[in-house]
Amino acid sequence: MSLAESLLPLPVLLPLATGAVMLALAHILPPRLGDLVAFAAAVAVAALSFWLADEALEGPITHWFGGWTPDAAGRPGVVLGIGFRADPASAAMAGFCGMLFACAFVFAWGYFDAVRMHFHILMLLFLAAMAGFSLTRDLFNLFVWFELMSVAAFALTAYPLGESSLEGALNFIVTNTLASVMMLAGIGLLYSRTGTLDFSAMGAAGARLGDDPVLLGGFALLAAALLTKAAILPFHLWLADAHAVAPSPVSMIFSGAMVSLALFALLKLTAEVFAHEDRIVGLVRGGLAWLGLGTAILGALMAWAQTHLKRLLAFSTISHLGIMLVGVATLTPVGAGGVLLYVFGHGLVKAGLFMTAGMLLALRHSADEIALHGKSKALWPAGLAMGLGGLLLGGLPFGLLHGATHLIHVETRSPLLDVAVILSTALTGAAVLRAALRIFAGLSGAPGVEAFAPTERETEKANRPLWLMLLPCAFVLALALVPPALVEPFLGRAAPRLLAPDQAGEVLLPPAELSLAGIAPFVLMLALTGASLLRRRPVTPLARRLAKLERRPFQALQAVHSGMVGDYVAWMMLGLGLIAAALAYG
Repeated sequence: MSLAESLLPLPVLLPLATGAVMLALAHILPPRLGDLVAFAAAVAVAALSFWLADEALEGPITHWFGGWTPDAAGRPGVVLGIGFRADPASAAMAGFCGMLFACAFVFAWGYFDAVRMHFHILMLLFLAAMAGFSLTRDLFNLFVWFELMSVAAFALTAYPLGESSLEGALNFIVTNTLASVMMLAGIGLLYSRTGTLDFSAMGAAGARLGDDPVLLGGFALLAAALLTKAAILPFHLWLADAHAVAPSPVSMIFSGAMVSLALFALLKLTAEVFAHEDRIVGLVRGGLAWLGLGTAILGALMAWAQTHLKRLLAFSTISHLGIMLVGVATLTPVGAGGVLLYVFGHGLVKAGLFMTAGMLLALRHSADEIALHGKSKALWPAGLAMGLGGLLLGGLPFGLLHGATHLIHVETRSPLLDVAVILSTALTGAAVLRAALRIFAGLSGAPGVEAFAPTERETEKANRPLWLMLLPCAFVLALALVPPALVEPFLGRAAPRLLAPDQAGEVLLPPAELSLAGIAPFVLMLALTGASLLRRRPVTPLARRLAKLERRPFQALQAVHSGMVGDYVAWMMLGLGLIAAALAYG
């Protein structure tokens, strides 16, 4: 066994072991030691995982627990053991998660002194689950890590124990527990037909079975579960409620990594397990692409209609997840490279923006752009960070997000999808930029549809220095500005192995170039921001009537996002039914 194969379980074992030791000693050790140990554990996970990603460029790294290799069964095609497999993309995802957690621990330094180390223990459990979810090659273990992620996320959402946080956590718990039930049922159907849980063996067995209705049903359930975790229309309703009330260090993990990881798993499972099922591939390339389009537009419109920064950022996450799903639907190496780059770029930008929201909650006791109008000019470094984040979200033609959007655009070849990506990108960026200019520059403009949005009144611990909160924020935004050309050689080798782990290959990714389609979102974002900040209150009867007409579609969208968990479950069942119908009659 090579060194890399021996060390492969450590990205999971290290945070689990660290959390267990911290739990045993939580009432003895000083709180600051907990901050330091948790940060060191996250950095170690990131460093080790990125090293494994580099090693895996020469071929997948596999670790069979207990030595139960496929040969141990003595029967060809039968896999009894449980294994981890690190292809370059999967290991890089685990490393990216570790890096974001390290930044979250720095941002939250001293935040949770009153509860000592229990926050850090939950976060380390969360990190271990995300690393295991990225590295496993066993479908049931994917469910186990999915559940562990959910349990940690439930507890972290409800951590403030206020009325709003408990309501958000309840919606999160019910919808994601239902997703877990769907995933487990799907796994049962697939196991009943293939007799295995290993990704590669299941794919080979599925290819021998051909067009099997039980396999189609299993995929429908798995897809619905992962689309719920990824907050894709109509499974997305829980996300804004949870993000708006969770502590800012937790929200940055939710938006920066957790939801994107579910789409990463959907891409991996489709490519490894279901690539031989024509109906499934057709649904992914057709139906899921249009579902991504709808998610992108809906999330962008809802983001534009918010004043509470964390709700605004949550809906912008939904919109950008829709763009990622469009990339997933290509099922090509270039599209997969675009998805990976988008996950990293979006995660970095969104982590930085949630940190700026956390700074406002800590130092100005609000995150509402209207309530904070002109009250944060002294916090201008945070304003610069927020403005840069908004520009990057809105299509600034530099950095990782721009390169990722270019790769997805190259592979979609659909004018309608391109228009949807441009519009959603511009709207989400303009919403963030509008809020930054109102809060930090004192610019105004009469509020439009956003004036009627719900808001929260939570605050966060205020005795953390601004420079300490700015440090990780500046770090992630600086990484988001890295030229895509620096990471494209890695992506060109990693993307083909994500789609076919056991086959060597390399794809030449087209470099991002300035073009009309490339700068259109940025120009539109600036126009939308300017129009919003120059808006005047309607005073004539015609202007008031037009303003009412403008509000009506947004009021309908707000009504759908009712906060009632029964409504959310009904929409989930509708989504599952649509996926099943598309597979049955497509």
